[in-house]
Amino acid sequence: MGPNPTSTPGPWALASAACCSAIASAVLGVAAGPALAQRVVPKIGSICPLGYVDLFNGKCSTLGLMNYTVQPTNGEACPSGWMNVGGGYCRRKI
Repeated sequence: MGPNPTSTPGPWALASAACCSAIASAVLGVAAGPALAQRVVPKIGSICPLGYVDLFNGKCSTLGLMNYTVQPTNGEACPSGWMNVGGGYCRRKI
């Protein structure tokens, strides 16, 4: 007789769900940070930052080739150690 699809999940399924939940939380936490390496950023102005390509869906991407650490300028000058790359973003100098 095969497994009963209405039975309660085994311990491995619960551990797997907990693991996936922890990973998803970590990824979302990283994506929410203002100055972390990003391959895809929201398009703020009419152009994308230097090194990014317009995806024509409101986002700009490096197409997976690079990871840049960028943050929005919010209309102000870039802080020390950062350079303006256009599109409303500053990028950390390497």
